[in-house]
Amino acid sequence: MSTGTLLAIIITIVVVIALAAVAASLFVRRRKLRERFGPEYERTVEDADSRMAGERELKAREKRHDSLDIKPLDSSVRDRYARGWTSVQEDFVDHPEGAVHDADRLVTSLMDERGYPTQGFEQQLKDLSVEHGRTLEHYRAAHEVDELSVRHQATTEQLRGAMVHYRALFEELLSDGGQARHARA
Repeated sequence: MSTGTLLAIIITIVVVIALAAVAASLFVRRRKLRERFGPEYERTVEDADSRMAGERELKAREKRHDSLDIKPLDSSVRDRYARGWTSVQEDFVDHPEGAVHDADRLVTSLMDERGYPTQGFEQQLKDLSVEHGRTLEHYRAAHEVDELSVRHQATTEQLRGAMVHYRALFEELLSDGGQARHARA
């Protein structure tokens, strides 16, 4: 076998190994993003121009999130918020629209207390998606009903559903807030 042929075989093997390593790296990165963001991964990728652009967006969210000072709650603060949620739920019977608005304000206040920026709903979604991607659909649905209720266009059933949706994110933010999940990743 000539030196040229041997060199061509070796170069081909090296290229194949390098391509396999790159493919494996992309697969692992994609799997980690899917695990971390849950359903938000697919939503972001679908909304982007390409899978790579969507994944870049998710990585940018992670980077921004890492710069935030997200903190757990003291037990006294957690108890205060839990009492606030109980009060909002009790108010729903007599004032469903007001209770939904109060639930939205309470969730926003809890986000702020935990260290999440609260300016702009879309940015809130992006910031929450890193640790709470599995509950974001609840937040989106609740927020949509809250906006309908401002115009007095939400039905009582929609308002009840909004309370259930707000509670899903509220309970997650009130508990470990996704921190235990992040520590395991």
